[in-house]
Amino acid sequence: MADTPIDTSVAHTARVWNYWLGGTDNYPADREVGDAIRELMPQIVEVARGDRGFLRRVVTHLVREEGVRQFLDIGAGLPTAGNTHEVARAHAPEARVVYVDNDPSVLAHARRLLGDTDGGRTRFVGADLRDTGAVLSSARRTLDLDRPVALTLLGTLGHIGDAEEAMGVVRAYMDALAPGSFLAVCDGVYADMEDIADERTARALRHWREAVAQPYHMRSVGEFGRFFDGLELAEPGIVSVTRWRPEPDDAVPLVDVPQYCGLARKL
Repeated sequence: MADTPIDTSVAHTARVWNYWLGGTDNYPADREVGDAIRELMPQIVEVARGDRGFLRRVVTHLVREEGVRQFLDIGAGLPTAGNTHEVARAHAPEARVVYVDNDPSVLAHARRLLGDTDGGRTRFVGADLRDTGAVLSSARRTLDLDRPVALTLLGTLGHIGDAEEAMGVVRAYMDALAPGSFLAVCDGVYADMEDIADERTARALRHWREAVAQPYHMRSVGEFGRFFDGLELAEPGIVSVTRWRPEPDDAVPLVDVPQYCGLARKL
């Protein structure tokens, strides 16, 4: 992907999430949107932290319990503490990770922080997740796609508004991966479709779509569950991110947040 100038006057998803997580790689436009959304949806910081906690727990589970050594992390976001490669290599130093994102801010930071300093076991691909052919072709430079790979799409598929298109993207990736591969997804979900009528939630989503360069669309639990069709869903199934195999030292309270997740295996 060719270099794209970073427009700091417009909020970007990765930088707003970085702000909610307490990071410093953000600008006034990102903080302004982050504060506005947090005022309307006070749970949003718990959502961001819950998303990050799910990443840590699911990657740890995949490495320690399932023997996975290859990860394709699409929609990686800005590098921060507890990145996929760091979590995986805490248990398996030989693990290989390919990150994918199309945000120019992410690409710039990744080049600085995730450079090729580990013998090529970590690579960053600047590409749109919809361009599955280009992503998979680049991933093959680091990963052996004839062996199991864990595909992670965390907080990413909501940027594809059309449900059928999002399903098609997931299927294209999983079809290209070997049996025994895994799919881990988390995204914004309405646990009860009546929540859509909540005025504060509706206002928050409208503000996001108007102010952020990448619009976001929440789905119902049923729509979210379709991403795992044809796969073997792992326990505890499709749940709020805080409920997926919580640990005693988790920083996020054990309360339901409108960010759901799941893990499934390709048979």
